[in-house]
Amino acid sequence: MRVNFTVNGRKQEADDVWEGESLLYVLRERMGLPGSKNACEQGECGSCTVRLDGVPVCSCLVAAGQVEGREVVTVEGLADFAKQRAEHGGCASGACGGGTTVDAAKQWQARPASADSQTGEQVELSPIQQAFIDAGAVQCGFCTPGLLVAADELLERNDSPSDSDIREALSGNLCRCTGYEKILDAVRLAAARGEGAASATTGQGA
Repeated sequence: MRVNFTVNGRKQEADDVWEGESLLYVLRERMGLPGSKNACEQGECGSCTVRLDGVPVCSCLVAAGQVEGREVVTVEGLADFAKQRAEHGGCASGACGGGTTVDAAKQWQARPASADSQTGEQVELSPIQQAFIDAGAVQCGFCTPGLLVAADELLERNDSPSDSDIREALSGNLCRCTGYEKILDAVRLAAARGEGAASATTGQGA
């Protein structure tokens, strides 16, 4: 079958998709987006987490046919997704109350990377990606894409999460390297920076 959907702001088409093919397989093998990791294939580890119409899901459990006409955001699209969210004042996905609708979110377009996609040099990152680097929350990196997607969704709907909020939002994402504390630090850092930026903007408009 043929599946048409939006990935990171761009219309995509996957041909010859078989009935049992997962969204994860389509993203990695057909779309050339390897950020979502293939680990447990049972929805237990969260390494393949993407956002489907704004909601975090394990892409290994989503049949490719289920995404027909829908919006998918992977870790590769987080920076542009965050930029669109900032420009539209809140929710780029419409997943949190008062944000833009899913239809409006589909109007944003991912922009080409500003540097070599292999080295990652000089490429603009989303706030949560930068916070993970600054807080030292990355070790082997296998779990990182899923954690980033889940954390980004948390901060979209709750810009000042408590530690329990963070733990709950990331409870479906397993990490075998960090012991989680640096990951929690990264989310706290991103939240603090978001609050600081909001306060600065409010102050300028006063």
